Amino acid sequence: MPVSDSAIIILGASGDLAKRKLIPALERLFQKKEIDDTCRVIGSGRTPFSHEEFRAHFNRDKEFSKLLYYHQGTEGIRDFIFSLREFRRVIIFFSLPPRVYAHTAAELHREGFRDETTLIIEKPFGYDLESARKLNADLQRYFHELQIFRIDHYLAKEAVQNILVFRFANAVFYPIWNSRYIESIQINALEDIGVEDRGAYFDGAGIIRDMVQNHLMQLLSLLTMEAPINLEAEEIRIQKMQILKALEVKRWAKMQYRGYHDEKGVPEDSKTETYAELEMTINNYRWTGIPIYVRTGKAVHRKGTEIGIRFKPGPHLLYNTEGQIPPNQIIFNIQPDAGIVMDFIAREPGGSGRISSTNMTFCYSSSFLDAEIPEAYQRLLLDAIRGDRTLFVSAEETELSWEKFTPTLQQETPGMYKRGALPPSPLGIDWIDFDKYGSTCRLD
Repeated sequence: MPVSDSAIIILGASGDLAKRKLIPALERLFQKKEIDDTCRVIGSGRTPFSHEEFRAHFNRDKEFSKLLYYHQGTEGIRDFIFSLREFRRVIIFFSLPPRVYAHTAAELHREGFRDETTLIIEKPFGYDLESARKLNADLQRYFHELQIFRIDHYLAKEAVQNILVFRFANAVFYPIWNSRYIESIQINALEDIGVEDRGAYFDGAGIIRDMVQNHLMQLLSLLTMEAPINLEAEEIRIQKMQILKALEVKRWAKMQYRGYHDEKGVPEDSKTETYAELEMTINNYRWTGIPIYVRTGKAVHRKGTEIGIRFKPGPHLLYNTEGQIPPNQIIFNIQPDAGIVMDFIAREPGGSGRISSTNMTFCYSSSFLDAEIPEAYQRLLLDAIRGDRTLFVSAEETELSWEKFTPTLQQETPGMYKRGALPPSPLGIDWIDFDKYGSTCRLD
């Protein structure tokens, strides 16, 4: 059933996020009949627009544009939207700087928004544990937790959602998903660009705050959590929380690319890390003793996010008398080209009896030729409009994650690496050769 009788408000609608992501995502939902013509999309911001100017600003499909309206500022906005028609639900997207979240929530409450309201907010959810607790408390002063949807767009990627299906819908993998068979878990998230025009923001955060504490811990939680009782949002949240509670950060190293100080908005004496490598462990019955490696950085040799599962090597018998066979591996390609690759050993054709490493590959691009893979914001907006919290992050999760990474946030002089190159492992980790798999599903 399409969503009906809902007002979707975008605060900060004249900004870049609304133009690049939010309005196109809502238009696609309308075209797919996920939302119907009883809904309205109301932009709000400081820029003065008439309704027609606002519609022209986005230059979207004519039928969808009829749903677009504009109201300058938040004062009087509730009276305005209900003058358009009666709505059962109001969804408000904060396309705003995080520093104004609490103040904006207070303004909306003064305007009369109450139980019919859903708030959608973007990361960062705080700067550290103390600020995260304060932000959550400030928001919950005006709206209860079930009304607050914290977006982590990584969770909406098809390859990420497929992790739970891979683990729990395939009986062949569930028995071996533990410390008895797995040697290490490795998460690799790289970008070939620097901080570009985000220098001022990024320098106040660093790569651990920007990537590890949120996105990559969500990936790790889905990869290692126990099977939930069902697929309800609360059951999945409970299992993710158990992983975060058992997580221990054991070692970390920070680096900074040469030329970072020349970026716009970056101080000359900045110690902010643009690359980080961490070793962690999960102290529970399934995973105890298994190292978890996380590596993320900007301005390296390529862009890509992958998860690697390296299995323990086989015994020194039969084909492996001298330990020459490499361990089996499973690679989840998250982006840019989603897929799953499984390494295994096979006999080469002919009479030589030689064996070699090969792989089986699943690619979204070739396996679902006729299926449209929705953009992350399209999926997240629809779930929030419907009230489905499965792909959103709770207050408790954000605070616990900040608590675990507090020691890593201390300022320390980072090592240096060449821009455009992946630095050698500062922790001496034997990394999976992710470069080998990053282009497996690429369509040339």
